[in-house]
Amino acid sequence: MCYNKSNMKVIESNNNIILKEQRDFEPAHIFDCGQCFRFNANPDGSYTGTAFGRTVRVSKEAGEIILHNTSPEDFWNIWKDYLDLDCDYGRLKMQLTSGGDPIMAEAVKYGEGIRILRQDLWETMISFIISASNNIPRIKKIIELLCANFGDAHEYEGKTYYSFPSPQRIALLTLEDLSVIRAGFRDKYILNCAKKVCSGEIDLDHIRSLDTIQAKKSLMSIYGIGNKVSDCILLFGLSRSDSFPIDVWIKRVMEYCYFGNEPQTIKTIADFADERFGELGGIAQQYLFFYAREKRIGT
Repeated sequence: MCYNKSNMKVIESNNNIILKEQRDFEPAHIFDCGQCFRFNANPDGSYTGTAFGRTVRVSKEAGEIILHNTSPEDFWNIWKDYLDLDCDYGRLKMQLTSGGDPIMAEAVKYGEGIRILRQDLWETMISFIISASNNIPRIKKIIELLCANFGDAHEYEGKTYYSFPSPQRIALLTLEDLSVIRAGFRDKYILNCAKKVCSGEIDLDHIRSLDTIQAKKSLMSIYGIGNKVSDCILLFGLSRSDSFPIDVWIKRVMEYCYFGNEPQTIKTIADFADERFGELGGIAQQYLFFYAREKRIGT
């Protein structure tokens, strides 16, 4: 769910796009909340990353959001949607906090600049297959190796960046070829997924057309995609904000914040989240994840 807004003020300047009066946007909140793995922080607080074959640096300076190294065409065709700039997160936050939940109110205040990126479905599927039983630094390293070895290279600010390899490119590989990315047992999941996408057995457009329940069922039929990974793909690759991914970390956080630190089943937590947050469950999860990780809550 997203409330639309149309008051975006966009200025083009020297191959940069400047967004004026852009509220609810903090690069660190967006790129460090666990939703994507290809943006990295720079010493000046900006973030550089690659999506849809383009590399951009995102900074916030004097209250203005600047997208460095992008054309107006790429902004309107790629980055506006990717950064979910049409969505009024102010209204979403009001809805999440209107019920008097002090935990959510604090989490929203702490991560006020979070936006849910609208990522490429194929890249999201492979990225979260890699994320299973893994930690963020290692996930990022594996994805970096995957792109460096099998993506297309381009230069920006003296560094080489790579596009995410297509299913067609990966389907041509062997498990021995893929071993260079050091993904371990996940290699076979990646290769199987690519081959099935290329054969048409996995139809990405069909998955996009399904409702959340059916899309989840379809995703979970894919080798290597379980309950948590499918929920992440639904939220980050299909923009299904009613999906509430639950991993070990979120389970611990929910138990700590909402169940008096008493152990709960995944189903109990999922049912609670559905009742409490409804169609905004995925957005609520990101606020909770960022807040709890930064504050070390539940550890």
